[in-house]
Amino acid sequence: MRVLTLGAGTVGHWIADMLCRRRHDVVVVDINSDRVRQINSELDVRAIEGNASQSTVLFQADVCSADICLAVTGDDEANVVAASMAKALGARRSIARVYAPAFRDSSTFDYQNHFGIDALLSLEQLSAFELVRAIRNPDAIPLEHFARGHLEVYEIDVEPNAQGADQKLRDLKLPGTVRIGSIARDGEMWLASAEDEVHVGDRVSLIGIPAEVNRSRTLFTGPTHRPKRESVMIAGGGEIGFHIARALPESDYRITLLENDAERCTHLAKLLPDATVVHANANRRSVLEDEGGGAVDYFVACTGSDESNIMACVEARELGARRVMAVVGRPDYANVVGKLGIDHVVSERDVGARQILGFLNQGAVISRSILPNGKIGVFELEIVEGARVADATLAELPLGGRCLITAVQRDSFIRVPTANDQLKVGDVVVALMDLNYMEECLALFNRSSRL
Repeated sequence: MRVLTLGAGTVGHWIADMLCRRRHDVVVVDINSDRVRQINSELDVRAIEGNASQSTVLFQADVCSADICLAVTGDDEANVVAASMAKALGARRSIARVYAPAFRDSSTFDYQNHFGIDALLSLEQLSAFELVRAIRNPDAIPLEHFARGHLEVYEIDVEPNAQGADQKLRDLKLPGTVRIGSIARDGEMWLASAEDEVHVGDRVSLIGIPAEVNRSRTLFTGPTHRPKRESVMIAGGGEIGFHIARALPESDYRITLLENDAERCTHLAKLLPDATVVHANANRRSVLEDEGGGAVDYFVACTGSDESNIMACVEARELGARRVMAVVGRPDYANVVGKLGIDHVVSERDVGARQILGFLNQGAVISRSILPNGKIGVFELEIVEGARVADATLAELPLGGRCLITAVQRDSFIRVPTANDQLKVGDVVVALMDLNYMEECLALFNRSSRL
């Protein structure tokens, strides 16, 4: 594929390197002449010096023939503008990396829709979601990049005497924003239908709006099930730490967040009223002792420094924290962290690489993922003009048992559909597919599809 990368800084360089290794045709644009010379000498790419927000530079980089444009400079506003221009000038798909949370918060203004960008990429938010998944449910499926982060998938085992046990799915009183996507039993997993029953010991996946998914879990836990409220200490109040604290529900977790910057602490305290925000240096053992770091269920280090994160985790582990996790970016630290007893490590590069590779798809497919069992895929699909699914209701489509559409995004609104919902050109859907029928199902979403 032809990939246009705007920005040759740390992020842009490793993206270009990664895509070159996978034999993609990569063009890089950067305003810094030294970076352009460096990347031209080190990688098999075409690097151009220029301002990525100028149309003449984009035309010079052959934006019209680009399959995907990745705007990853160090400036959020420049990325949004450049990605929007690239899309308007002919790039098939356009992605902008953003740091500030405001760009991904569509409640006040929908930047993605307004600027016509296919996706806004936040490495910090993706890393936070990965850590949240490891805390809330290690076996949960990380779908945070689907439906613009508004959907959650949560896997749960059906416990004895659960209200939902031995009932057909159509009889369960699930919220309208939640669906059961799959059922796993005796080593087999299949897409759920209204006539399926869930039994004790089954593992079901709940898909929907996070708050409603959290409430729906009680259908599958026993009447005496009262999970204890676990404690989480977060070292670092940057964007990763903020997203972790915001994503963990107060009803299930007691959050303590340590941040060394006083002004940032004041800001976080306003944004996170249910968390305890402490102005302190998490790298000091005495601070961890005073704040109870040795007694927490989860200790997460995300200070912005690999070395500080590793040291804080080692201290927390020695003090008695049950599980310790860290954000570590440098690949050469990978072997070290395991030997130091750190339970879970997240790399922004690895998380970002998985996301970017998911965007490199043809046709209607925007991104894809595969569930851990390897038999079911999760696809984000655009409804394109001329596709069989366009202007058809879900009930009219031959999807049964092979494809389950779990969410529909139209403009800036996302909903869980019913059988009578009609798909329109421009809609984006999240669908679970049996991979044995993947090609057959995807054909329905492409322009050349026929029944």
